[in-house]
Amino acid sequence: MTRRDLTLGLLALSLPFPAHAARQIDVRDHGARGDGITLDSDAINAAILAASRAGGGTVILAPGRYLCFSIRLQSRVTLMLSEGAIIEAADPARHAGRYDLPETGIDQLYQDFGHSHWRNSLIWGDDVQDVAIIGRGLIHGVGLTRDGPGARWKKQAGERPLSMQAMTAAQIANLEPAAAAMAGKGNKAIAFKNGRNIRLSGFTILKGGHFAILATGTRGLRIDGLTIDTDRDGIDLDCVRDVVVERCRVNSPNDDAIVVKSSFALGSAIAAENILIRDCDVTGYDMGSVIDGTRTAVQTIAPDQDRVTGRIKLGTESNGGYRNIVIQDCRFTRCRGLALETVDGGVMEHIVARRLTMRDVTTAPLFLRLGDRRRGPEGTGVGAISDVAISQIDARGIDHRFPAAIAGLPGHRIADVRLRDIHLVYDGGGTAADAARQPAELADAYPEPSMFGTLPSWALWARHVERLTIDRFTAETSTPDLRPPFHTEDAPGLSVQNTPLWRARH
Repeated sequence: MTRRDLTLGLLALSLPFPAHAARQIDVRDHGARGDGITLDSDAINAAILAASRAGGGTVILAPGRYLCFSIRLQSRVTLMLSEGAIIEAADPARHAGRYDLPETGIDQLYQDFGHSHWRNSLIWGDDVQDVAIIGRGLIHGVGLTRDGPGARWKKQAGERPLSMQAMTAAQIANLEPAAAAMAGKGNKAIAFKNGRNIRLSGFTILKGGHFAILATGTRGLRIDGLTIDTDRDGIDLDCVRDVVVERCRVNSPNDDAIVVKSSFALGSAIAAENILIRDCDVTGYDMGSVIDGTRTAVQTIAPDQDRVTGRIKLGTESNGGYRNIVIQDCRFTRCRGLALETVDGGVMEHIVARRLTMRDVTTAPLFLRLGDRRRGPEGTGVGAISDVAISQIDARGIDHRFPAAIAGLPGHRIADVRLRDIHLVYDGGGTAADAARQPAELADAYPEPSMFGTLPSWALWARHVERLTIDRFTAETSTPDLRPPFHTEDAPGLSVQNTPLWRARH
């Protein structure tokens, strides 16, 4: 499959309005009040169930504020959020009720709690098909928590990954208490597990909890025209296939905006493949300030102690790998740059990123990392990255510490990366001491551009990569920088063309 075939094929994923959706059911006919005081989730669930039992239909939320705990989606049902309709997430500390309990018996060995549970959400669907949430309304996660108990053995930077065989009995026993700690709480705005033919279109999510949208094992998913302004991850696509995300605005200063993963949440290593992300804006302004239009920038540091996050990323959970992914015509503002990471044994291949614009880049504009965290079952290998084409990138206002970086491992090189028509503008300020630095390998550390510290070059740093092609790569600094622009190490098959800055230094 060529990149053109992939793009055209995914754009054909239009999911036309199904015939069954013509049947309309108003949630007020099932007792919903929409007054912001009455709990309306039972009435909305009754309307959804009635539509499903009738063979499908559209469940309409007229203008109003609908206070809700968990809403359970059913196959062949469209949820229509009319303009002026607000679904407000209830708070179990203030309202008489609770969210659906997180699933028990989930093998949570290789991914955190949030990736391992779906039902403890404001809106969720398990194994549903032909479902849509559409309209100009708002989902307001007032009562959602942005937290969830992680695996107690979750590996931090510098620690060795643990397998089931290496875990103690006490660590294994902590699995169910982690779920119990979330009893009654909701930590996602929308979650799908194993969905088919899903469309999310037109609405807004404010404060989405741990994940505004989590789609795991879902096929035939189209997300278009959403505005998400949230306290952690925006859109998480985990082990998905045949997905289009387009014309979305995602503001997420504390975590990733749009992220593709391939975790072990479904009990096996499943690739994320055939994904198109295009014409999206990702930002790291203060939460809520994109929706209200102020775009304030008071917050400067994310919870991981790096600068604010935002960004589009492949990783970190990467057991199954990634295949046939196109990211194009997107804009990054006041956030981290594009990150392509595989650290848990998965293979990343056939990746295209093109026509990306970045302003006020808070870490590296481009970051490719093959690591050896290897959070997976016994036998999990190192993984691989190959066939990555990145072109037509214009990034400015970049933190001087973090050049574009490509970092493989000794004996495990990243392969066949093509950088073409790249223009980068850095703040400058690197010192001679910075130029002399020799970053450690940090094979099993959590992957972030800051993991190596200030790097010894200011435009591009590449280590353990083979057949790297650089064509028309330009870069400049706003103030002087005493480091060389380029640093390459263990890079056989390197080809550099039409890059005057390289010729001037070599």
